[in-house]
Amino acid sequence: MNQRNATLDDANRRLQDRLMHVSRLAAVGEMAAGVAHELNQPLAAVANYAQACERLLGLPDPDLEEIRDALRQITAQAVRAGDIISRLRGLTRPRDSLGELTDVNALIRELADLIESDARVHESTCRFELTEGLNPLTLDRAQIQQVVFALVRNALEALDECPLGVPREVVIATTRAADGDVLIEVRDSGPGISPDIAQRLFDPFCTTKAAGTGLGLASSRTIARSYGGTLEHRPNLPSGACFVLRLPSPARR
Repeated sequence: MNQRNATLDDANRRLQDRLMHVSRLAAVGEMAAGVAHELNQPLAAVANYAQACERLLGLPDPDLEEIRDALRQITAQAVRAGDIISRLRGLTRPRDSLGELTDVNALIRELADLIESDARVHESTCRFELTEGLNPLTLDRAQIQQVVFALVRNALEALDECPLGVPREVVIATTRAADGDVLIEVRDSGPGISPDIAQRLFDPFCTTKAAGTGLGLASSRTIARSYGGTLEHRPNLPSGACFVLRLPSPARR
């Protein structure tokens, strides 16, 4: 019987990992417009500098220093594009480790370019309020980035419902709780979540999106609980929603 239970537990864990991976891929797919915009900028710059090099080399007396500067810019923009792709790969890779000692603020800063680009697509602004001196935590970086990413995506889509002229802002904040736990908050200035939806918010397949999977918040809460943490929702005053991810300090785990 014990062997059978162990086999079932192992199968359930594998299924859970697959569902989380699907949720992560769906989130990245939903922000495809933001990703395309973010990649288009360095690629367009590479093309422009390459054309400038060709033009300069066609002159009777080309300025070699100017050409070298253009080539350096091409290198820098190519590296920037590579970094964007690397961050995306990090978000979509399956879990393959038990975690590493992590600075939560650094983990969030790695997402900043992608988040800000997606915010521009949604005609919204994004603000980071990161408290220094947080306890380092042993985490699977990709998993926690997946949670933050999913919460920001939901916030941006909620802001799409705001009337014209109403400020649209998402705030990503980190704080240290009195017991040493690390709190990550994602707040928006949108219309908020209706009480009937709020009761089922974290249920699998509960979604208000026409093409949503309904797995984002459910898998995000599962990830939080796997670290002994929590993921909760509360209204954001005066308007909007606030999601709080609590990750326990090493002393409490």
